Amino acid sequence: MAINPVSPAADSLHERATRKALVRLLPIMLAAYFMAYVDRTNVALAKTHLQADVGISVTAFGLGAGIFFVSYAFLEVPSSLIMHRIGPRRWIARIALTWGALSAAMMFVQGEWSFYALRFFLGMAEAGLYPTLMYMVTVWFSQKHRATVVGFVYLAPTVALIVGNPLGGALMELDSALGLHGWQWMFLIEGLVTMLVGVLVWFSLPETPRDAKWLTSEEAGILSARATGDGAESENRIKGNLKRAFARPFIVIVALIYLLNQITNVGIVFNLPSIVEDLNVHGSFLIGLVSGSSGIGATIGVLLVPVVHRRFGNEVALIGILAAATAVTAAIFVLSSSPAVQILLIAVSMIFVFGTLPLFWSVAMARMSGLVAAAGLAFINTIGLLGGFLGPYAFGLVEDATGNPSAGLWVVIACSVGGVLLTPLLANAVRSEDAAEAPVPVSP
Repeated sequence: MAINPVSPAADSLHERATRKALVRLLPIMLAAYFMAYVDRTNVALAKTHLQADVGISVTAFGLGAGIFFVSYAFLEVPSSLIMHRIGPRRWIARIALTWGALSAAMMFVQGEWSFYALRFFLGMAEAGLYPTLMYMVTVWFSQKHRATVVGFVYLAPTVALIVGNPLGGALMELDSALGLHGWQWMFLIEGLVTMLVGVLVWFSLPETPRDAKWLTSEEAGILSARATGDGAESENRIKGNLKRAFARPFIVIVALIYLLNQITNVGIVFNLPSIVEDLNVHGSFLIGLVSGSSGIGATIGVLLVPVVHRRFGNEVALIGILAAATAVTAAIFVLSSSPAVQILLIAVSMIFVFGTLPLFWSVAMARMSGLVAAAGLAFINTIGLLGGFLGPYAFGLVEDATGNPSAGLWVVIACSVGGVLLTPLLANAVRSEDAAEAPVPVSP
């Protein structure tokens, strides 16, 4: 018997189907994103060892760490368009297998140019992963649930910060085993694990609710209906929709704020182990363990902020508040002289930096669907990835100029203030977007 799509029974069916999707789908998505984050950031643990073993300077390290994001950004939109054609399952599996192999190949770094080349190719291989995950959110989950789901997706990198740094540090303790440096063991083992995740994705990830054998036809139908909403078909081709994918003011401003957020985010993540080491923490495992404390703050952020958002209601204002809180926290860090307080402040700042991320994507997802969503989300992520390049490089330049790894927090302050200043522009752009999309009342 058909269920009225707006009845309490339909709401109950949708909630049940959503819970099933969360339990069955998210672990696979999180496994892929977890390893992506581990493989792109584990180089931070190797920073001082690469300098000692193969002569990579601080500035060269910053350039090599950031160049990953250049190739990633260059191929982000093309990769997402291919994904829309062949399907998320096959594309995520391909991405994981190739980036896992290249991550393992990082063990063969011999100097600056091989470091640059492997990081560049690693970015090419991973391009499209995150927007594909965000696209899957638009296919599976209604707007009501998206901020929460994106927050869950961000558990992958936050847990990677908590677990990945100590794990990488422990692998680096294998130094001299079979004649390999510890950092070589770290790259090799973590790259091979990523390839296994690619195999898991190939055999286990359904692309749409209709493909999930663990959903009934009614559950699959209501998930698809409430995820896509009305009007999705008109956005299933790029021709005639280029402006809707790339040039709407709210998309551009979201992308710019995301750029500043990622300069802060990636700059901290890639330099935190050296900051911790500069605070007189010694030993690869202990440095990784202390650096992982930032992941605790990040985890709190991605879980807490969506809850605050559901009660607060105004995504854009909350983005501005979190940017201001980041600036204040970084300023206190600069003024502090206590290593323990400084480590705590970095963890607190990550609550705000990571907690903002579900809000960006919720603002964007609410206003696009279909192929336009695949392209538009990839465009936003592309701009953010430029921040991934600029962050480590800016931190490296500041450290070279001052000799102090912690001086990079001035970059955090500047970017956070920029995010605050852009927030009113985003609020106006969102209001204009929603007014333009609102249905015109029909005269009686």
